[in-house]
Amino acid sequence: MTWSPPPLDGTVALVTGSTRGVGKGIALSLGDAGAAVYVTGRSTIDEVADEVTRRGGRGVGVYVDHSVDEEVVALFDRVLAEAEHLDVVVANAWGGYADHDHTTFAAPLWEQPLSRWQTMYESGLRATFTTVRAAAQAMSARGRGLIVVTGGWDAADEYLGNVYYDVYKAASARIVAGLAHELRSHGVAVVGVVPGFTRTEAVVDAFAAAGMEPPEVTHSPEYVGRAVAHVAADSAALELTGRTEQVTWYASRYGFTDVDGRGFDAFRMPPENRL
Repeated sequence: MTWSPPPLDGTVALVTGSTRGVGKGIALSLGDAGAAVYVTGRSTIDEVADEVTRRGGRGVGVYVDHSVDEEVVALFDRVLAEAEHLDVVVANAWGGYADHDHTTFAAPLWEQPLSRWQTMYESGLRATFTTVRAAAQAMSARGRGLIVVTGGWDAADEYLGNVYYDVYKAASARIVAGLAHELRSHGVAVVGVVPGFTRTEAVVDAFAAAGMEPPEVTHSPEYVGRAVAHVAADSAALELTGRTEQVTWYASRYGFTDVDGRGFDAFRMPPENRL
């Protein structure tokens, strides 16, 4: 099924951590819609930026280590100097899995090292904070804009199987709610877009290592990107501010499907993970 991307010509977007996975899917979908997209990360930035351009947008690759505050500040300074305005910022950079592995991810908290707390929040949550802080400063001065956070979760009554990870997800959704409250009067919308079970490169590699293909319930990273593109083009985006919803909710609202034409049900944790 062919997707008709919403028109985002003239829109300037910044997607952090967009060289792989969900971030790359978002950057490419914004490119489909004609936006100028700043692609950040520590590898393949130029390759992804070139693909954004081939799809009809304008990709600009910028090397950024989002765990270094000064590099984040320099990134926003560069974007504002070159583009003069910034319409969409997607806080997607995430390094919280750096010292996790699938065999111990669901181990009890007391069996997990405290170092994982620092990894989850210094490489994960802090990158979100520095990004949305800089975006809020730029957009509040202009009186318009959209900030998207991809790291949250939409169900407070579900436990995500790991205390570190669960607290991170809750904190990300709370950033959306709190920042939306602060920015509403400035005309800036803040929303959370939650991926479901996403067929990222890491997921594909993990299943391949086990001699399997990813299950049918997985969706592409671009499915998330289509949600972001539609919110960015929505003149009523302020009505959504403060909400954190799964990508399936946005698909229902805007009427889009995944790249293969499929739709999906919302991803839910099993009954034993209900609080």
